[in-house]
Amino acid sequence: MDLGTTLSLLVTLLVGVAIGTGVGWLLARTRATGHDAAIARREIESRAADHAVVREGLDRLHDRMRDLEHHRVSWQSQLKQQVDEMRLSTESLRRETSTLTTALRRPQVRGRWGELHLRRAVELAGLVARCDFDEQVSVRHDPSTGSGHGEAALRPDMVVHLAGGKQVVVDAKVPLDAFLDATSADDEEEHLAHLRRHARQLRQHVDTLGGKAYWRGLRATPEFVVLFVPGESFLSAALEADPTLIEHAASRQVVLATPTTLIALLRTIAHAWTQEVLADRVHDIHVLGRELHERLATMGDHLDKVGRGLTAAVAAYNRAIGSLESRVLVSARRFTDLEVTPDALPAPEPVTDAPRQLSAAELLDAVAEPRPELPDAADEGPRGDSTPRRTA
Repeated sequence: MDLGTTLSLLVTLLVGVAIGTGVGWLLARTRATGHDAAIARREIESRAADHAVVREGLDRLHDRMRDLEHHRVSWQSQLKQQVDEMRLSTESLRRETSTLTTALRRPQVRGRWGELHLRRAVELAGLVARCDFDEQVSVRHDPSTGSGHGEAALRPDMVVHLAGGKQVVVDAKVPLDAFLDATSADDEEEHLAHLRRHARQLRQHVDTLGGKAYWRGLRATPEFVVLFVPGESFLSAALEADPTLIEHAASRQVVLATPTTLIALLRTIAHAWTQEVLADRVHDIHVLGRELHERLATMGDHLDKVGRGLTAAVAAYNRAIGSLESRVLVSARRFTDLEVTPDALPAPEPVTDAPRQLSAAELLDAVAEPRPELPDAADEGPRGDSTPRRTA
């Protein structure tokens, strides 16, 4: 029996005892004073009615408490289920975190993880592999002489190509050992000690990367290298313990970059590439325009020569018509007068249309220079020489 049912029965029992006591007292009083029997009866009936009302209220209270108990059991079951699920999720998260922490303490896993973050940041900046950047490029140089043909072989994580043939070397470093120890430390002094060790590890990476001097083995490379730290918190924790880390890196020709700063830097590089492409296209358009203008000028020169030739041909034709009409046909008409031929010879019509003159400024500029005049077709010799003919 649950708590609600027990409480309801107890209240009902107490009310019944109270009502029974009252009824007994009334009956005893009725026997003692018979003349108050009617009054006692009415009072008993009134008490009985009150008892019924109380009983009804207690029944409703019992039903309500039973419903509440039912809901409480249901809520408790759901809460227990949610707590169990949260506990399982927390245990799974703890196991995965432990596995990830263990894996990230291995240098090979840390290096690969940093390279993946670097590639992701570069792709977010809009650069394309093997077009805008190359990965794991072999660089051979002699650090002592600066020659590119020495024995030392280096492989930076990434070489980003800049506009104008320049290159920037980016190397990813993930100093996590001390950082993970600092995050798991409970004592404040221990936490600060691990942070100082984390800063020393990052400083050591800076010194190592600066000593490689990638710019000695790559053409057209500025004398600095970008050290990519794949987490804002990694760099901020190191700077908290060693505020001079950035200045030290700059003195070693190393630029510290997190995903945020690297994406901003690479977007600037992508914008420079866009401007370089636009400049190349503008140059191509300029060359094409000059070539087209020169060809238009040549075409105008040819058309001018054709027009002059047509004008000379029309003039020669008209002179031939004049000679025909004034000299040849005069003699030929005498055959008609002598009745040698029945019909008169028809006279050909002269040509009145002239070639259209050039009017475009570009074509006029092309023919503005003085050129030798074409010889008159009527005055040319039989082989195109300049010996004048005799007129008919």
